[in-house]
Amino acid sequence: MWRDVIEVGNEVETIEYGEVIKTKEYRKVYANKQSVRQSEFYQGASSGLKPELVFVVKSVEFNNDEYVRHENKEYTIIRTYDKGENTELTVSSHRGSEV
Repeated sequence: MWRDVIEVGNEVETIEYGEVIKTKEYRKVYANKQSVRQSEFYQGASSGLKPELVFVVKSVEFNNDEYVRHENKEYTIIRTYDKGENTELTVSSHRGSEV
């Protein structure tokens, strides 16, 4: 059973009047929010990353997306782990990225 709804998305480039415009396009998927494991948190910190949350989504709904929005906050996907039917998305927030 899925407890959360998140938005996953990518950056899309379009050309308007000769200029490249970058926007993010999102779509909603069902997910389960989990805490980051302690070992993953410390491994990430030693690499300069700050893993904050893990979202588990259906693998068929994940299309190599780069971003996640949840509860009006935007995150970058810093690691994925394909577990067959499901995929874990480990995310870290942007600075000043309140949506």
